[in-house]
Formats: sequence, structure tokens, C-alpha cells
Amino acid sequence: MYQRVREYIRRYHMLDKGDRIITGVSGGADSVCLLFMLRELREELGLSVLAVHVHHGLRGADADADAEYVERICREWQIELRVFREDVRKYASRNGLSLEEAGRDIRREIFLKVQKETGGTKIALAHHRNDNAETLIWNLCRGCGIRGLGGIAPVNGQWIRPLLCLKREEIESYLENRGISYCTDESNLEDEYTRNRIRRHVIPYLEEQVNRQAVRHMSETMEQMRMLGEYIGRETERYAKSCIRYEGEGRAVLNKEKFLQVPEALRQAVLHEMLCRAAGRRKDLGAEHAAILDRLLDRQVGRQVHLPYGICARRCYEGIDISAGAASSPVAEDEEAVRGCPAVWRVFERNGGRVIFPENPYTKWFDYDIIKNTVKLRHREPGDYITISKSGQTQKLKQYFINEKIPGELRDGIWLAADGKHIMWIVGYRQNQKYQITDKTRRILEIEFYGGQGNGGECKSIDPGEGC
Repeated sequence: MYQRVREYIRRYHMLDKGDRIITGVSGGADSVCLLFMLRELREELGLSVLAVHVHHGLRGADADADAEYVERICREWQIELRVFREDVRKYASRNGLSLEEAGRDIRREIFLKVQKETGGTKIALAHHRNDNAETLIWNLCRGCGIRGLGGIAPVNGQWIRPLLCLKREEIESYLENRGISYCTDESNLEDEYTRNRIRRHVIPYLEEQVNRQAVRHMSETMEQMRMLGEYIGRETERYAKSCIRYEGEGRAVLNKEKFLQVPEALRQAVLHEMLCRAAGRRKDLGAEHAAILDRLLDRQVGRQVHLPYGICARRCYEGIDISAGAASSPVAEDEEAVRGCPAVWRVFERNGGRVIFPENPYTKWFDYDIIKNTVKLRHREPGDYITISKSGQTQKLKQYFINEKIPGELRDGIWLAADGKHIMWIVGYRQNQKYQITDKTRRILEIEFYGGQGNGGECKSIDPGEGC
């Protein structure tokens, strides 16, 4: 198995002689196996290895035992170790994240910090084939494009994953055959997280009832999709150069005549690339926003739409003129995009002095500056939660409905203003405490919901200038 990992590393050019590797070691089988592999490669390739263990402060004595175990094996294997103790629960509450998301963010920040402090050249993570299969299934269920179908990449800049060629069972068997112990995180055996449910129920069912090699076949397919994605990326860039003209930071013009010569399969990718380059980021800019631009091309000159990050796209004689940084709502304002959404929104600067809040219970104000995602007006989804107290106490949306005795048959029809999975407003019921206007608020997002009682009524208007 060592030779398989070594060949996988060579194939993807993960390591070079003299590299300084930062590797996360939780104490579980995957990370212990990776540490052992790097230890073996250390002499062969002239590497230096530094292990990082993050104590999340969540599992009491079990977490303490994991940290002690990692310290012991690093002493035995003569590997430098740094241990960090973090309050993941507090971080999650402060940032409106799940414990899983918070732990991942904290680990990433620590790895990057250690890399910078020690001159590390690579950060090695212990993801394996089963992790990749879980990612593929999760991405498919949530909806994804070519990038999502590629799963976890073996190499992404300085991040490398040498064990992606192995299954979980192979890793555990390898350690047992060599008498190397490892820790078991009992929380991985629970069904609270979606990934755990996929790991514990979906993958085993596929392997037992569909094909014993399901994980391997998914891994091979993801590899093909990554290659395809790279090719599409190159072609997208080539066609984008032929039809997009950039005019300074945050400004771009799309030539419609030349754009229509782009193969239809690549058009939305070209539009998405234009948006991302204008915004200077990719987060929260998806296929739905590219589709809005595509529809704008069929509208009359002068029509415009507003997209995340203050992007304003205007239909011009040449095609589409977009600019980033305008004072606009984080919700798309295209008439097709908002069809069926019974609300008007606007963002405005807060004036000094006393704030006079709207008296209409179906018009709410929110602190725009703390919103992390594109605000969506939608119905409930798994994982939704709301902050119910000024101290930051959160509650799952499902539990809120139960506590408020809202009939089950009505719950799917209740409109929600959502910042990712964090519910800002349960329309007709409760507003989130976290997004309340404070003395520090600079910009205010106003959402006015039509219809009053019930589920918000019907859309009164679909004119972009008036909302819907």
C-alpha cells in the first residue's frame, strides 16, 4: 500500500525534495496512516514533517485522550508536533455555523498560520476514497456543476491529499497489520450530520446492494470529471477572451454577437467567469446568476439586474455591461429570478441618530453588514436554524415550529429569509436576534413582504424597479 501512495504522490506531483510538510493529525486511523506514510517518505525524499493537532473542546475526556495519543506517537516517531486548543462551540455560535463547519474553518486557519510561521511548503490532509464518494453524493443531492462532480481534488495549490487512492477499510487494515493503534471519534458514529448519514447508511447500502466496487467506480468517475473540468476551464477562458472586454477593476462588457458564437454548452460558464472576475471572488456566485445574465441578453436595451456583491448588469447596445460595487441588495432583482417571490428589498445607508423602525409587521430591517451569504427568500430546508436570544442561543427551525405548535401541514409553505442555513426571518412569526439593527449598523437591508397573513400571498409586481 505504501508503494500505491508513493506512486499516487508522484503521479500528481504532490511532493518535491526538501518540502516542509504541515499535516493535520486528529488521532484517527486516516491521519495516523498519513503521518506514518510521511514518516517513511521523510528519509527517501529529504522531507521535514510537522504535525498539527487541534483540540476542539467538544468531547471532554475523549478529546483529551486523543491529544495525549497524538503527542505520544509523535514522540515515538520523532515528529515535531504543535497542539492547539480551541472553543469550537463558541466560534460556531459567534459566526452562525454548525459545529462541523466551525471545526473545519478553525483547522484551516490554524494550518495556514503554522505554514506561514514555519515556512511550510505543503499542507497534507488525510481524505480518502470514501470521503470523496461521500462528497460526490452530497454534491449531487444539493445540486452541483462539473466542479462539484469532480469531488475532492488530490492537489489544490499547497493542499495535498496523498490518501485519496485508498479506501477507509484499506487504511484500517494497513494499520492493524503493523500494530499501529488509532483513536475512534464516537461522534462519527452518530447520525446528526448529513455526512455521517451518508457514511453510515448510503455508502454501505450501495456497496452491499448495488455494487461492491461502488466507491472505487465513483472515485474513477470523479477523476474523469476533474480532467473534463480542467478542459472546460481552458475552453471557457479561450472563449471568454473572444467576447468579453474588461475595462478596469469591476467593469466588463460582453459582446452579444461574439458571445452567440460560443458553443451553447459553454455559455453559462463564460458568463459565470465574467461575474467572478468582476466581483473579485467566486463565493455565492453560481449557475443561477449566470442564467440571469443569459436571460438579460433577450431584454430591451436599458434593462438591468442586481446581483451579489453590488454587481449591476445592464443591457446595452453591444450586449451586457456589468459593474461591481454598486449599492444594491444581496438578492438578485431580475424579474424572472424573483418570479413567485412575494417581497421587495432594498439596501440603504443608516443615517445618524435615532432609528425609527417600520410599524408594518411584514416589513423588517436587518443589519446588512453582517450577512455572510446571498440572501434567499425560500421555504425550509434541512439544517435551518435561528438565533433566538441576544446571547447567541440558537434553535433548529424544526424545533421552533414544534415549540410554537405550528401545524405540520403549514410548515413547508412558510416563507423564510435565509443567510445560508441561518434563518433571518420566519415571515409572520419571528425575526432573528443576530441580525437586529444596533449602534454599529452602517447599512440596512429592508425586506417588505406582501400578503399579510398566511404564507405571504401572491407576487404583486414583477417589475425590477419595484420588486415583486
